[in-house]
Amino acid sequence: MIPMIRRNQKLLNRINVLTDALLVFLSYIFASWLWLEVMKEDANMASLANLRNGAGLAATLYALWTVVVLAALRVYRMTRFKKISLELRNVVLGNLLALVTAAALLYLFRLQEFSRGVLGIYYATVVATMVGKRVVVRYLLRHYRAKGYNLKNNLVVGGGHLAKSYASAVENDKSLGVHLAGIIPPKGDRWAESLEAQLHGDGIDEVILALEPEELGVTIQVIQLCEKSGTKVSVIPFYNDVIPTRATIDNIGPIKLIQLRTTPLDEPFNAALKRGFDILFSGLALALLSPLMLFIAAAIRLSSPGPALFRQERVGLNKKPFTMYKFRSMRVNAAQDTGWSKNSDDRRTWIGALLRKFSLDELPQFWNVLKGDMSLIGPRPEIPFFVEQFRETVPLYMVKNQVRPGITGWAQVNGYRGDTSIPKRIECDIWYIENWSFGLDMKIIARTVFGGMINREIIHPANSENQ
Repeated sequence: MIPMIRRNQKLLNRINVLTDALLVFLSYIFASWLWLEVMKEDANMASLANLRNGAGLAATLYALWTVVVLAALRVYRMTRFKKISLELRNVVLGNLLALVTAAALLYLFRLQEFSRGVLGIYYATVVATMVGKRVVVRYLLRHYRAKGYNLKNNLVVGGGHLAKSYASAVENDKSLGVHLAGIIPPKGDRWAESLEAQLHGDGIDEVILALEPEELGVTIQVIQLCEKSGTKVSVIPFYNDVIPTRATIDNIGPIKLIQLRTTPLDEPFNAALKRGFDILFSGLALALLSPLMLFIAAAIRLSSPGPALFRQERVGLNKKPFTMYKFRSMRVNAAQDTGWSKNSDDRRTWIGALLRKFSLDELPQFWNVLKGDMSLIGPRPEIPFFVEQFRETVPLYMVKNQVRPGITGWAQVNGYRGDTSIPKRIECDIWYIENWSFGLDMKIIARTVFGGMINREIIHPANSENQ
């Protein structure tokens, strides 16, 4: 007999697909009515009639194709532990992909004329309704699970801190809807019989294998008992305390290879999206800001001896060195590749202090972004001298080199820039890497523009007599 929880999940998945298809259909009909009947009532009637007559066919094709695209993006693989932000991101991107491809095919085969106004209203409507539906459904499910409905009965096998930690986690979050049926330590002569007896019925939905290193010898036996009874099994690795939030499994022949640290930017689509935006934004910035940059360069040359641009070797993606460009804000000095910049630094020139205060010295880094050395958003790159120091003293410091460094980043908009805590900065960098999304990049850009460009540095150098 299939457990009730599985029947409920299958039913929810089917309802999810059907309601999405219905929302697509109704959104297209609504967009056609709003644009053609209400907003364009005085337009060419013959053209409008053709669009109206084909609206039903187009809406049906959009509905079918959209759920196929969303299924390919795993939107319908619902789990109660899945972050809603990931699902909503795929809904937004999936609808855009479905709209573009479906509209192109309809136009190519002359099945339906389309109006940009209809498509614009349709996309905004369908995304808003799908996102709204998911937010409401997630809230209702968590609410009713907290009340004791639609519970998932789990059994834990393990006798150490991992088993206790799991039990504590599900007990503290009732909205997960997990009922702990018990904990079986793999000790003594009767533990296997006790496990098999509990699995014999259909009351256990999943077994959680939470074994300590000294208990790993029973792993195969537990998995075999679970498979014998048709019970799902999940594993909490004994190295749980050091494993990051994202890990993937690859197959090499019969070998299962676990990659402990993977990021959203390892996905080709995400990487291409971020790189494409970097090229577009940096190219526009260089074109639009070139008069300002020429003025700054001239002011630097007139204010003190030395070049306008400051070139410095930094460590970037995959630990590869590159030359980073900035407007020179300090006098040429022997410590420029080893000295730590502070909020009050007597090496700065008066124009340099002003540039650094408003982050204008960073503008030449748009060229680094266009070249591919850097990204608009990412961890700040460091000079090799300090990389060698921090890699030995700051845990996980080198993880940030798994992505391109950025002009600004999550650490910077949260106040960790310049002479601030390196461990806190790395903590922010790793969170960004593991939780990257295009929306997060847009949020960081907005926070940078509206306040993040002004830093704490004192405009007047500490030692004014050396100006």
